[in-house]
Amino acid sequence: MKAIMYHYVRPVPEGLDYFRYLHIDQFERQLKWFAGQYGFVEREEFLDAVRSGIARDGVVLTFDDGLADHYAWVLPVLEKHGLWGIFYVPTGPYRTQKLLDVHQIHLILGRLGGVRAAQALSGMVRQKMLTHAHVTEFRQETYRWQDNDDATNYFKRTLNYYIASEHRAALLAKLMQEAFPTGAHPSHQFYVSAAELRSMGERGMLIGSHSVTHPVFSKLSEAEQESEIRDSFDQLEKMTGDRITTFCYPYGGFHSFTGKTECLLDQIGCLWAFNVEPRDISSDDLRLRPQALPRYDCNVFPFGQASCGSRLGGAPEPETAPG
Repeated sequence: MKAIMYHYVRPVPEGLDYFRYLHIDQFERQLKWFAGQYGFVEREEFLDAVRSGIARDGVVLTFDDGLADHYAWVLPVLEKHGLWGIFYVPTGPYRTQKLLDVHQIHLILGRLGGVRAAQALSGMVRQKMLTHAHVTEFRQETYRWQDNDDATNYFKRTLNYYIASEHRAALLAKLMQEAFPTGAHPSHQFYVSAAELRSMGERGMLIGSHSVTHPVFSKLSEAEQESEIRDSFDQLEKMTGDRITTFCYPYGGFHSFTGKTECLLDQIGCLWAFNVEPRDISSDDLRLRPQALPRYDCNVFPFGQASCGSRLGGAPEPETAPG
């Protein structure tokens, strides 16, 4: 059983020459390829696999970050082909009406490109801000599955992993101002709305939690982790009217969460959670460690290589993986 991870799936974006995304036409081509190679696991078959601990053959589609793309572009394609998906939603934006830090980072990179963004950041960062730069796993394990240039990796690692949380908001505000000096950035309707989430559930999609603020859980205290999990589950249940039974880790990879995170998910009644690890889901995974199920990035498979910004005919680049 193969779980596939997607993020941005859309037509060509405007004004973001370096933005990484999977074009909607390529997404549909990949679905047809999966159908021919592996087939798809039906929704009830997948839920039965989780309950029984017996993996099925086929593909399961997952979509992270609660993006407006998923309602506007992904849902119609899934319904066209009689498919379903699991959509993982961070709840913070519904309270603050603001972009999450992780998505500001994507927009800055999409506007400036890795080199200019890294140059701008390096002029702002001071050594005392880098409280987690010593963590070996953050240096060695992050972005292993992404084909980023060194500048992009520096930019994302520094802001997502190394920087102390109390400094990140101010740095991002300055970087957003540099990338979008007129303030005109595509934040309007960036996320799927609450009404759209309810509609997706009514139309056979599963909704899961992706935390409140999309943090690196391994950097949080136990109390902070519990708050991120419980608050997101509670809000999604109020928004959708359905019980939430699944979670996926922001950023992903074993460096991004802890054993305590898995225990907290068990305690709240989460039935399964997705990690980022490029291999099939086995029956042993379902029985022995359901809170860390492996998932492939879509770029591992044919037609999953995304174009960069408006340069659809240019050199392909992988879709942006978590963070």
